[in-house]
Amino acid sequence: MSKKLNKKQIERFSRQIILKNIGILGQNKITNAKVLIIGMGGLGCPVAEFLTRSGIGSLGIVDHDRISLSNIHRQSLFNEKDLNQQKVKIAKKKLNKINSLTKIKIFNYKLNKSNFQKIIKDYDYIVDGTDNLPTRYLIDDLCSIIDLPWVYGSIYRFEGQVSVFNFDGGPSYRDLFPEPPPSESVPSCADGGVLGVLPGVIGSIQATEAIKLITGVGQLLSGKLLIYDAENMNFNRLNFEKVEDRTQIQDLSLAMKMFVDEG
Repeated sequence: MSKKLNKKQIERFSRQIILKNIGILGQNKITNAKVLIIGMGGLGCPVAEFLTRSGIGSLGIVDHDRISLSNIHRQSLFNEKDLNQQKVKIAKKKLNKINSLTKIKIFNYKLNKSNFQKIIKDYDYIVDGTDNLPTRYLIDDLCSIIDLPWVYGSIYRFEGQVSVFNFDGGPSYRDLFPEPPPSESVPSCADGGVLGVLPGVIGSIQATEAIKLITGVGQLLSGKLLIYDAENMNFNRLNFEKVEDRTQIQDLSLAMKMFVDEG
């Protein structure tokens, strides 16, 4: 059941409500939206923070890691006092202090083929904050099967990427990247490094796309891959289309098999 804004919420989000394309109607949509963020690292932290500040009604956060010293330079919700604590628990505690009205549910385990099915059905939108390809393909396959849009983001060294997949019949991740590359050809941040401010830039863009999805405002990055080069301060967009003759994932068991094969 849709909830209406109270006076305190109208005051709190007044600078957002005053925007012509948002208004009370758009803010109501944000307040009633349910978003699942997968990964509470460099990308997940700013996404969660800005969605919470924007008044998102329900937020799910998935991560099984604990906070390490090497996380702090880029994972904006954490500090030195949080070391060795579970990411999702600390994130929830800090997000609750930002907006106590946002309902936050934590999933303190590694996403896999069985638990994702149970989680995803309770959310309207998915935001990808992961750093591994098998999970990203699983997100894409399951979202394609149940027709759920999701916001993609990735970071590496000085470069970041953002796109929106499976929106309104638009292309999916597999249309852009049909098959995963060999795992050894895609170094992690731990191996290749990452500029500390980069996740903040990309995560903020992901949160923006999520709000646009919810409110229907503006032109989404559906069918477009936004590429950000921090070293040279360049933004480029690559257009791509749905591959009509590609074998579409329509069976959950096939998606799961592919996840196992790619994992």
